[in-house]
Amino acid sequence: MGGAGSEPTGWVPLGELSGRRDHFFDRILFLKGYDFSSNIYVLRGEHLALVDAGNDYTAFLELFRLGFKPADIRQVLLTHTHNDHVMGVVELVRAYPSFGQTGFELIFHEAAPPNLKAFADTFGARAVEVRGGEVLQLAGMPWEVIHTPGHTADGICLYHAASRTLLTGDLVLPDAIAAPDDFAGGRLDQYLLSLRALLRREVDNVLPGHGRPVIGSGRRAIEETYEGVILRFTGEDALPGWLDRAAELVARGFLDEALFCCRRELEAWPGSIRALELQGLCLNDLGRFDEAILAFDRALALDHRRALALAGKGYALMGLGRYTESVACFDAALAQDPGLKEALVYKGLALYLAGRYDEALDIEAFRTEFTGRLKQELQKVKRGGESGDKP
Repeated sequence: MGGAGSEPTGWVPLGELSGRRDHFFDRILFLKGYDFSSNIYVLRGEHLALVDAGNDYTAFLELFRLGFKPADIRQVLLTHTHNDHVMGVVELVRAYPSFGQTGFELIFHEAAPPNLKAFADTFGARAVEVRGGEVLQLAGMPWEVIHTPGHTADGICLYHAASRTLLTGDLVLPDAIAAPDDFAGGRLDQYLLSLRALLRREVDNVLPGHGRPVIGSGRRAIEETYEGVILRFTGEDALPGWLDRAAELVARGFLDEALFCCRRELEAWPGSIRALELQGLCLNDLGRFDEAILAFDRALALDHRRALALAGKGYALMGLGRYTESVACFDAALAQDPGLKEALVYKGLALYLAGRYDEALDIEAFRTEFTGRLKQELQKVKRGGESGDKP
């Protein structure tokens, strides 16, 4: 997944390692960590910024042999506070007093253990606590801070938008999935949400906390981690297939992850009507009504009598403000299943939104079951569209 060639030894410019010889990659030095020490990245500009510090004092002996000085390091950012990422800071301070006298910035998430800030104060560093959302200038390069709990509570990733590059700590690794550390506040559900946040960005390159950098196929590395965490979250062998996992995730409120499972099911079985219907229902709940209609239309192309797909399409049309078409879909669903309560209720709502109040109130299911939820549902379906048939 990285550049061609043998495993890197010693400090290597990322451009040389990746075969991408441009200004951005040539400004980053990379040192591959071993089992008890993380990867270390050095960003070069007017000064040096470290991203993670590893746990290996020889790393800095080699760095300074390249012509850099301890006082050149003015920023150290920690992606999380496991020892294999942090203890190199202690080594630097102890071995090089001039480093400790620079007043360097030690940057970490505010959820990090309190003793880290005390450590910074003891050694004259300036503690900089981040929450996520900040854009930090690291050695003159802009990086967005993304709070990514899951492996630990204090995990952060850094995103460089211009190069589509992510520094991921241990959240995304090229050949493994880092288990949540219970003692450090790690949780699988937060892991999923953090990976979901990363997938919203355009990512080509992943610079992980362990293993070789992934250049060019970084998004795929995130997706592979996402899939692996979904499998763990739903039980590695507890459920037989992707559709069962999707249903479990819907029940637990993880709609984006349920959509991921529906896509996996449809890759294997493109004609799965159940997967298409569940995909459409999830999209409806997320307010993505245009996409939902496409899913329901695919299901109806396979079987035009599916009451659930007809009712789901009716709801999506209602969400887009296309009330007359919506009522027609609900009528078609009720022709297949006259007792489908959701179709009756939402037909009443579509009529009400279209200004056909008497017809809406003639539907007993709408009148008796929906009155208490009317305000909430009106707000929900109006989010998706103000066009179409209006009252």
